[in-house]
Amino acid sequence: MNLKVISTGSSGNSYLLYNNEEVFIIECGVTIKKIKEALNFDFSKVVGCLVTHEHGDHNKSIKEVLSAGIKIYASKGTLEASGVIEYHNSYSIQSKKLYQVGNFKIIPFDIRHDVKEPLGFLIQHEECGTTLFLTDTFYSPYKFNGLNNLIIEANFCENIIDQKLKFDKKFLRDRVLKSHLSIQKCIDLLNVNDLSAVNNIVLIHLSDSNSNEVEFQQKVSQATGKNTIVAYNGLDISFNKTPF
Repeated sequence: MNLKVISTGSSGNSYLLYNNEEVFIIECGVTIKKIKEALNFDFSKVVGCLVTHEHGDHNKSIKEVLSAGIKIYASKGTLEASGVIEYHNSYSIQSKKLYQVGNFKIIPFDIRHDVKEPLGFLIQHEECGTTLFLTDTFYSPYKFNGLNNLIIEANFCENIIDQKLKFDKKFLRDRVLKSHLSIQKCIDLLNVNDLSAVNNIVLIHLSDSNSNEVEFQQKVSQATGKNTIVAYNGLDISFNKTPF
């Protein structure tokens, strides 16, 4: 299994989990052109697309993806807010229920963001094991068992936004604190989970102005002892259950 980052960050988010037989899209917050280019204009192996919520940097091309014949899986609230609830290939999924998409098994779970029904995902496949996908949340009440890989938000550093936004942009600061995962809370979340079988931790959705890529990578690596990678546009890495 490989993980390919089409785009990550506030300008747009989209990721591919793929092998020789299947491609699974996670988020479509970029133009359909960028998704087509990442797929080498071949949709034949795409089994579906997960969407966490309706903000444009996560659902930008949702209608075009559906029109291309790809199945979209998201909460009812996300589908309604995206204006695609009536599409025949849009599938409403519910928190804590199991879904099969190709050879991928999906368990959605509720997260905390400033929209109606945002979701995170546990994604299971025999090649990548159990992968946690978690973004655009300021908190997760859950502990996860048997994780092998993580794709997780580390959006900002609380010290940075305190210095930059505390006085003249307090509203923006408070909104970020209540809608995204800071590097501090990301590490806290990692520390309360059993990471003994984890192969990769991929940090996504870093803020352009409120994060420090090198520092974030070092902090997570030191806190967990695990291979830690900061995602960037075009990253394409082996994403297997084990490093062998």
